[in-house]
Amino acid sequence: MQNKLKVGIIGMGVGESHIEGFQRHSGCEVVALCDFSDDKFRMCNEKYPHMKITMNDDDILQDTEIDIVSIASYDNYHYEQIIKALGNEKHVFVEKPLCMYESEAIEIREQIKSNPDLKLSSNLILRQSPRFLYVKNLIEEETFGELYYLESDYNYGRINKITDGWRGKLNFYSVVYGGGVHVVDLLLWLTGETIVEVFSYGNNISTKNSRFKYNDFVVSILKFKSGIVGKTACNMGCAFPHFHTLAVYGTKATFVNGFDKGLLFESRTHNDKPTVITEEYPGVEKGDLLLNFVDSIINNKQLIVDVDDVFRTMSVCFAMEKSMNLSKAVKVTYL
Repeated sequence: MQNKLKVGIIGMGVGESHIEGFQRHSGCEVVALCDFSDDKFRMCNEKYPHMKITMNDDDILQDTEIDIVSIASYDNYHYEQIIKALGNEKHVFVEKPLCMYESEAIEIREQIKSNPDLKLSSNLILRQSPRFLYVKNLIEEETFGELYYLESDYNYGRINKITDGWRGKLNFYSVVYGGGVHVVDLLLWLTGETIVEVFSYGNNISTKNSRFKYNDFVVSILKFKSGIVGKTACNMGCAFPHFHTLAVYGTKATFVNGFDKGLLFESRTHNDKPTVITEEYPGVEKGDLLLNFVDSIINNKQLIVDVDDVFRTMSVCFAMEKSMNLSKAVKVTYL
């Protein structure tokens, strides 16, 4: 390429890690940063004096020089910023969740259909964890035999961020969309299967005396088309370090994730030792999907998380939230 793709990043919390992610690719250049916070605005001016720094997201979304918009703002801003970016013919990389409401996702989907040359992806980073990649390879090699049950919990372990941070200030916040989306995507990706129905329960016992007024815990049973059963939990208020549990059960083997190692059991005999899986976990950084994202634009490389993956995962999450509110099983409607 003679001209590098120009990148603008909105949101300088986790979004600051996007800078390094984009800088790994020689075919693009981060030229503009945006944050609504006075403190972040000052920080950006001090650390990145060679970039355009703004507190107005339209300065990035409507800039005709910018090719890629990376959105790492608060969840409630994602929808409007995605629509504007796509409308201005920009590729979009967005932190999870894609958006806050199913109606917003439908509109984004329609905008993508009318701009098929634009790339959209989301930061569902667990697909790049070396340990989970190893487990996926075992599944594809049929080491597990026939899968029949998987479970994965999103243990947030940072209760102060939901009781004291921006999440408690929003008119609506979903721990399913904001955290559980990672483990939902993990199970969809590992199995390559379709989830057809969900049943969810939730509570807010951990945060009931705080200003956070939504359920901080949601557990869901997932019915896969093939007959596999799954379970996820979005556990934002837990007294537990940040961690993604994972257990995979097949007719020939079982995998259980741990902090320092994973264990692969291939025997039902108590004294038989499991195989220790030492591949790194999580072993990924927030910007690790960005090299692939830029490559998909420049070299038409297949996306690790493509637009269909994003909507497939969000469709399951919408059904989970709906089931929790209705207290009944809900079939998944794929957008």
